[in-house]
Amino acid sequence: MKDTKKIAAALAAVVNYIKTGEEDTFMQEVSAAPAYAPMQLWGISGRQMQMQLRNLMQLKTLHR
Repeated sequence: MKDTKKIAAALAAVVNYIKTGEEDTFMQEVSAAPAYAPMQLWGISGRQMQMQLRNLMQLKTLHR
């Protein structure tokens, strides 16, 4: 019982670390864009969907 709790806590920490890193990278990309450039909503939406899909795959919701 204790081992499964430890494993679950470790996995949650790793997923959170990866997710935070992806969000930081995304925010750096957005802030590095020139101020005069219009926001590229399709690109942002695509990256967000990729991150969500990766998160679902990491949580094994898509694996049955």
